[in-house]
Parts: sequence; C-alpha cells; structure tokens
Amino acid sequence: MRIAVNTRLLIKNKLDGIGRYSFEVLKRIVKTNPTIEFHFIFDRPFSNDFIFANNIKTHILRPPTRHPLLWYIWFEIQLPKLIKNIKPNLLFSPDGFMSTKLEKTPTVITIHDINFEHRPDDLNWLHSLYYRKYFKQYANLSKHIITVSEFSKKDIINSYQITKNKITVAYNGVGSDFRSIPIEQKKIIKEKYSDKKDFFLFLGSLHKRKNIKNLLLAFDIYRLKNGKNKLLVIGKKKWWDKQTEYIYQNMQYKEDVIFIGQINDDIMVNILASSKALCFVSLFEGFGLPIIEAMKCNVPVITSNTSAMPEIAGDAALIVDPHDIHDISHAMFQIDNNPQLCNQLMQKGNQIIQKFQWDNTAHIISETLLKHAK
Repeated sequence: MRIAVNTRLLIKNKLDGIGRYSFEVLKRIVKTNPTIEFHFIFDRPFSNDFIFANNIKTHILRPPTRHPLLWYIWFEIQLPKLIKNIKPNLLFSPDGFMSTKLEKTPTVITIHDINFEHRPDDLNWLHSLYYRKYFKQYANLSKHIITVSEFSKKDIINSYQITKNKITVAYNGVGSDFRSIPIEQKKIIKEKYSDKKDFFLFLGSLHKRKNIKNLLLAFDIYRLKNGKNKLLVIGKKKWWDKQTEYIYQNMQYKEDVIFIGQINDDIMVNILASSKALCFVSLFEGFGLPIIEAMKCNVPVITSNTSAMPEIAGDAALIVDPHDIHDISHAMFQIDNNPQLCNQLMQKGNQIIQKFQWDNTAHIISETLLKHAK
C-alpha cells in the first residue's frame, strides 16, 4: 500500500501548532505501519529529522506555499501531477488543505477548526477568501475528515452540512519533551528572560484571534494594581495588527512585556515550565494545544470560555471571558495570591492530560487511513 502525505508544514525549528501535530502523528503512523510506503511531499528542502523510518520516500514540490496564489499553484496544479505519478491508495493532509482535482484518489484531511468562517476579518482578506472558498469544498470532496475536538466536529457539521459519520474526533496529544523542570533551572530562565522576576506567558502565533490586545490591556490593569510579574510573549508577529500595536505602544507598563519571538522547542519548553501561569485567552480555538502543554509542565492555565477551550481545559484551568479585561486581570491576581488554588489546578491538570496522548491520536488516524484507502 502507498499513502501520500502533505508534509509542507514540517519545517525544522518552525513547527507551529499544525506543524507539531503533523510531526507527532506522522512519526508514529510511519513506525507502526512498516509495510506501507509513505510518500512525504514537502514544498522546500527538508530536515532528515522528519524522515522517521525507511518506508518513507520524499518529494519536493515547488513552489513554497506561503501565499494564496502559491497555495493554488501547489494544490490545484502541481500536486495532481505528482499524485498521478505516485499512484497512492490514499492522500492524507494533516493541515486540512487538499486538491479539488483528485477524483480517483481518496483523501483524508484534518480540519483543525474553521475560525475563518466565524472571524473572517481576523485574516488578511486574500487568505480569508481562499479559506472560505475552498475549505467547504475540501470538506465535501474528502473521503473522510478528522478533527481535534467535539466542538470542531459540531462546527464543521453545522457550517458545511457534513454528516456526522464522515467526521472522526482524534484529540491532540502533548509531547514527552513537555515536563516540569527543577527550581534551579527556572532561576536560570528568569535571569535570562525576565530580569529574575516571575512571569505570565503567552505561547502561540500572534494572530488577531489570539486576543493579544486584551491580554495586554489586562496585564496593564494587573500592574497598575501592584501586580509584580512580567509578561513574556512567545510567537511570531505574523498577523500583528495596528490596533494591537497601538495598545502596546500606549501601555503604562509596556517595558514589562517581553516579546521573545519564535524560538526552538527546547528553549520554549523551559520558558513555559518556568512561568507562573499560561495566559491563553484566545477568542476562538478548535483545540488550544498550549493549554495541555502547560498542564504537562505543571503550570497553571488561564484560558477562555469560548469555542473548544472549556472542553479541553475542563475544571483544570481558570476560565475567563476573553472580552472582559478585568476578568482576565482578576485571574492573574488569583494566580498570584492563591497558592492553594494553583496547586489544585496543577493536580487537576495532571489528571486531564492523561486523555491527551499522541499514541492514541496516531492510532485513531492510522485506523481511519487504512479504512478509507482504496
């Protein structure tokens, strides 16, 4: 059997949420299915770190896909030609994109969420237009859909009129590299990144829907009321907008907000494990991977009461209204002033993460791929 895989988001030291998902799932599926020939399709030179076993054949398909016009060329023109040559029994796309011109090749896609249907203005207009034009087609043309939460499943069913039997939920997992670290190591991190102060942390791409503007406003209130921590932000300013920039520039305590940018995973894990709490007050998530990554690092979590976040966090996080900056600020003070509460959150987090295992995710996806291959 031959399975082709869209691996364009496997980029060394640049694994975002979906890139990490691809990495964790594919390395397990490949190793547990040694008799299947996997064809990994990259859009640029790749790292050997992503060649997980000997049953992988690789292809580099140009052009690199970082713009809607290039998405169209790659998926609608170049990919069908390559698939015709590979002749796979199935195409798997872990980032949700596929070609509308693969009538003879069954395709299984992972649609993580459809935030762009609900918040189209959060994206560049051309990106938003492309997503809204094609993802409904992808959902209908695919042989089967995998998604990452019950919330996303219901959202896809209702938005795209997809039957529930066509969608399988496979929760994300949390990697073994996420773990708590010793106090001495935390001190080293704080000396390097936060002037020896405790800090709250945001982790993720700085999309508009990540609600950085309200996090900044809430943090300013926290500091105005004598909160002592700093705020560290890890993530690429890919979608940084003018309103967020204006709010940042007009903060009274902007010198206590430290933008670290995109960093390698080892450093990121150590910073996360050293934080006082993760502040992940996004406006919309299909899952919210940083929530369980923080829990695995034994770090309390502040997160939103919207979309999939309550489903994932359960009762192991402080749940806030992401539109209410005073609610967010109050949660910061709760973390500061109530160590018993923090301990309870960490204990519950340790229980919650038991159901988020990449081995389980990969097993469900592997069974789905085998079921739908022709």
